[in-house]
Amino acid sequence: MRPLYVSFLNALDVEALALTDGEILDAIEGSLAAQGRGEAVIEPRMHLIPDKAVHGHFNVLRGAFRAPMSRAGVKVIGDFVDNYKVGLPSEMGILLLMDPMTGAPTAIVDGSHLTDMRTGAVTAIGAKYLARKNAKVLGHIGARGTAYWNVRLLDHLFDFEEIRVHSRRADSRNAFAERLSRDLGKPVRATDDWHSCVEGADIVVEASRLMQPEPLLRTEWIKPGAFVVPYGTMSAVELSLTDIMAKLVVDDWGQCKGGQFGSLRAHVETGRLSEATLYAEMGQIVAGLKPGRETDAETNLFWHRGLSLSDIALGHAMLTKAERLGIGQRLRWA
Repeated sequence: MRPLYVSFLNALDVEALALTDGEILDAIEGSLAAQGRGEAVIEPRMHLIPDKAVHGHFNVLRGAFRAPMSRAGVKVIGDFVDNYKVGLPSEMGILLLMDPMTGAPTAIVDGSHLTDMRTGAVTAIGAKYLARKNAKVLGHIGARGTAYWNVRLLDHLFDFEEIRVHSRRADSRNAFAERLSRDLGKPVRATDDWHSCVEGADIVVEASRLMQPEPLLRTEWIKPGAFVVPYGTMSAVELSLTDIMAKLVVDDWGQCKGGQFGSLRAHVETGRLSEATLYAEMGQIVAGLKPGRETDAETNLFWHRGLSLSDIALGHAMLTKAERLGIGQRLRWA
């Protein structure tokens, strides 16, 4: 057998790449368009709960792109909400990329930074197509790793006049607001409650970390014409939220319609979100197969559970830049 080598990018390598906001958004927008055109294969994510006494689980995501990218991948990432107590991030993972024609492994990439970036980019691309172009106020619930990239990439597209953030722990939300203020070069306000964070915002992102479903985000707070992105593991919204929406969009209906987790799980189970009420998958909109926002009056919702295709596409972009810059390692596999 001929020698096999894999490219390896650890967390420090990924940081050294210093991907720009534009590079991240381009990779994710391209992957969504390819999905919409049917140029990829995606399997619904799976969950592994190693110990019910621990507040955490593993997500296993699988997918593949046909040519010209020609990458297959599996990402395993943990979601352990109490990790802050032991000085670790809640989400840590790894992405394995393979040749879809032979099955040979081709790369191993740190999945932690990658997950944060691609999640924020999917949120931002959703807003690009479904939010009002003149959206000026962002209300963001949650301060975990993906939250930073939600706000940063949304602001890259919209240049908000006002950004509000909230999370359960005061020290966490205050530190989050300070970091964003510093990096974005504009004031970011940490609010004391959900109401003052969300009410009247043009774009609302709900990325909370609840132990069990609890309707903390009230439908009556949502401004007509707003764009709402709920993607917490446990539902934090009222059942009535979908009733006010002109368009209900998901990243992949196959993985949204089943499974035990997800912010709109109860909406699926009660029939409020179904194949009949679903407007589109985001890939269909990005590919131009269905229109996005058509009027300023639309109140739209985008639920994304996280796509393996986003991981693969961003991993591919990282490896392409790493090769150009000479970053990372080449490991003998066989």
